[in-house]
Amino acid sequence: MSNLFRLTLDTNPEDCNYHCIMCEEHSPYSNYIQTKLNGTHRRMPVEWLEKIFENAKQLKVKEIIPSTMGEPLLYKHFLKIVELCKKHQIQMNLTTNASFPKLHGFSVEDWAKLLVPIISDVKFSFNGATKQTQEKIMLGSKLEKVLENIQVYISYRNQYFENFGYYSRCSFQLTFMESNLEEIPQIIKLASEVDIDRVKGHHLWVHTKEMQNESLRKDQKSIEKWNQVLKKCLEVQKQFPKKNGKLVQLENFFPLSMNNNSVVREEYECPFLGKELWISAEGKISPCCAPNELRNTLGEFGNIQTKTLQEVLVSREYLDLMQNYKQKEVCKTCNMRKPK
Repeated sequence: MSNLFRLTLDTNPEDCNYHCIMCEEHSPYSNYIQTKLNGTHRRMPVEWLEKIFENAKQLKVKEIIPSTMGEPLLYKHFLKIVELCKKHQIQMNLTTNASFPKLHGFSVEDWAKLLVPIISDVKFSFNGATKQTQEKIMLGSKLEKVLENIQVYISYRNQYFENFGYYSRCSFQLTFMESNLEEIPQIIKLASEVDIDRVKGHHLWVHTKEMQNESLRKDQKSIEKWNQVLKKCLEVQKQFPKKNGKLVQLENFFPLSMNNNSVVREEYECPFLGKELWISAEGKISPCCAPNELRNTLGEFGNIQTKTLQEVLVSREYLDLMQNYKQKEVCKTCNMRKPK
């Protein structure tokens, strides 16, 4: 049980000010909210948060992630999460679109002052090195404003490190797809210029028919294109270190090699089982971040209202999944499995 490192809370998945084309819910191609949710918006009740944090503390969880679907800084009770991170000494791992909404009247620097002391890593969603690509993929974003906000945040992060000796990582997080493939090396170069520590990516989950051609895993030709760009990425990483001489870290930058088109190689491992759990806004406990309907096929693991995280981790269903996940259809084609 003590190996559980991270817990993700899907606090407010329907609250977002962007409409990224690859998003399961907010894409202009998606009707998920209308058809699956009947137009409702799920938001985690604030009353659950204390119990969840206490349970996480008992399991020695190191990090809490507020919603990765939707914009977490729009969650009405976000400040309560900050308070509980401090109280229980659990760090926050944040994924944000870098719009830094003026909720609570906060400026970007106000957000930075609030977040930097408790953040292990802030992952800025970023999908294009050029204005055209970034704004085409992340509808509603403005590249110049995003970069300005990120630089304000990083400036405070660096200042805090100088004053107090605590350094929190800043990352670009992107989705690998046809629309931004050729710009990924440029994104790595840009990361070094603005003092981003890491570029983390993952391959596209295809949620709509309009996005099927965007996948870099759809056929052998696309796989070969990715593998060629990957070589450029590794060259750029070495060619453009950060000002302190360190290289920008690259995560999930590995060659694709699949059998039977979309089937992942047998030796590729799940990075989540035994290490992370997800809790939905409705309390449903899940073992991974696969799209909702896909991860539902992995089994039922209970609800946080009636089951503790400890009970999930020692349950027959969870232990069986850990042992046999490679036999599950969703796991056979999972974008997240990776080489050891």
